[in-house]
Amino acid sequence: MKKILLILLILTCGNLLAGPVDVQGELKKWHKVSLVITGPETSEFAKENPFLNYRLTVSFTNGGKTYAVPGFYCADGHAAKSSAEEGNLWMVRFRPDKTGTWDYVISFRKGKDIAVSNDPNTGEAVGADGVKGSFVIADSDKQAPDLRFSGRVEYVGERYLKFAERDSFFLKNGADSPENFLAYADFDQTYRYETNKQQRKGEANPQASCHRYEAHTGDWNPGDPTWKNGKGKSIIGAVNYLASKGINSMYMLTMNIQGDGKDVWPWTDHNERYRFDCSKLDQWEIVFDHLEKKGMMLHLVTQETENECLLDIGYTGIQRKLYYQELVARFGHHLAVTFNLGEENGVANWTPIGQTDQQRKDMAAYLKQINPWPSFIVLHTHADDSLQNKYLTPLLGFPHLDGPSMQIHDIKNIHRRISHFIQVSAKSGNQWVVNMDEIGSANKGVMPDSFDAKHDTIRHYALWGSLMAGAGGAEWYFGYKYPHNDLACEDFRSRDQWWNQTRIAADFFTTFLPFSEMIPDDRLTDNSEAYCLAKKDHIYAVYLPDGNVPTRVDLGNSGKTFSVRWYDPRNGGNLEKGTIPSVKADGKVNVGLPPAEPGNDWTVLIQAVK
Repeated sequence: MKKILLILLILTCGNLLAGPVDVQGELKKWHKVSLVITGPETSEFAKENPFLNYRLTVSFTNGGKTYAVPGFYCADGHAAKSSAEEGNLWMVRFRPDKTGTWDYVISFRKGKDIAVSNDPNTGEAVGADGVKGSFVIADSDKQAPDLRFSGRVEYVGERYLKFAERDSFFLKNGADSPENFLAYADFDQTYRYETNKQQRKGEANPQASCHRYEAHTGDWNPGDPTWKNGKGKSIIGAVNYLASKGINSMYMLTMNIQGDGKDVWPWTDHNERYRFDCSKLDQWEIVFDHLEKKGMMLHLVTQETENECLLDIGYTGIQRKLYYQELVARFGHHLAVTFNLGEENGVANWTPIGQTDQQRKDMAAYLKQINPWPSFIVLHTHADDSLQNKYLTPLLGFPHLDGPSMQIHDIKNIHRRISHFIQVSAKSGNQWVVNMDEIGSANKGVMPDSFDAKHDTIRHYALWGSLMAGAGGAEWYFGYKYPHNDLACEDFRSRDQWWNQTRIAADFFTTFLPFSEMIPDDRLTDNSEAYCLAKKDHIYAVYLPDGNVPTRVDLGNSGKTFSVRWYDPRNGGNLEKGTIPSVKADGKVNVGLPPAEPGNDWTVLIQAVK
């Protein structure tokens, strides 16, 4: 009886001890299960590099499903709190996507550069190599917005990412700034190194400290995570605030050496390329866990245009492979991850050296090869049409890239350019998810509410312009000439009114539209300024920049009766009746005027009456 009670206690705590293997975490579907594995005693600075010259892989199997998951060196196993640089522990982070019994077998080998070798038999066996075990996974008990309720956000070959656990699609509403979100003073070994004494346009102030986010300390809640005697409250509070505003994605560089910020890197030093900072990366993981709990995607941008040739002169050699291997092993398990191959990738007039088309393809192919999870892989573009066409056109149909991360300088071009890449990628046989991730101009972006309280122009052209073109979502960049900008944002409430408007747009799409089934087709209206999404003969959504302009919509000739309701994109709320409550499908029909303030923008929803 005592043995049975002990087994039940261990299962309840989610901590299975099996000799050299400690299985940690809540043993539930979509939850993080960590295998902590005892190995050789070593350190971040050991002569035998534990990151490069050891390779840990664990194969997990449940019925017909098998995942080969890479592991990593984790010092003493709790470096986020201890700041340990040495120890004898390695870790594998696994996400079971099926209930029942999962069996595992460990491959743990040592050899020169073995971490980036795909030969399973190279090197010599060490430690727990060959050890087998199992654990039982139950259903998750989480609720939305926690992603463990909805399951992994996956690329499924359509225009939108999809939740694995639900018959629903993910519509991104994200924060694109600050790009150096991870340059946070409470993380170990995080500072801004100097190459210039004076601040240059669009770069971080070399004399200023890293982010503290003190305006959000009060947004931290009892029970939220911290590390090292209360550190981290303000960045966790910032995540809480953004989640409360409906934000579901966070853009962040994982390396900006030689870039605009010069304050984010995963290595033990900004001059190091082969050894990783265990405590800093475990502290990142605490924040990433909280982002996931709040329903937010990790948009991990792996390099900038200024440093795209920093690793292996742009090739996918040992340095880049090891970098990607560590990112995948430590963070790829999260349920919503975008791996961005690089900001403004490719040569421009201010970056005379850049990666080639083949180097871009090699990066993407390698990430797909080593990643056991179906993460979303994208490439961030330059801001103008010509460079986008130059670098994206050769990637059309390429199976290892899932879409572009669009940067567009002139916001009046957003609707057109999003539509273009959705259409041409569909014709290529590899439908892209096209996201609007950085709006121009670089000096303005989304200005603080104190400078642009209504945000009318970007609401029209950038927000509704992208979503009505069929974008998979959008993220919002803060221009460098304004307070709380792309490198120096300390208070996300500086755009509080803007977050309200992005939530209002997202609410309309997720509440009232089967948006994944609708096709952008502005030709269905006779208003040249209107945007239209349609599932023909069923439902039509038309965004009107000026509700006072008479607009007709072609509903076909089915003879069906359609209700006509109006949605306020400035203030949200319920659908309302306008001057014409219903119409019959008989070619182009007049939809009337909105219920109030007709000179403002409105969205009209035209839906077949069942």
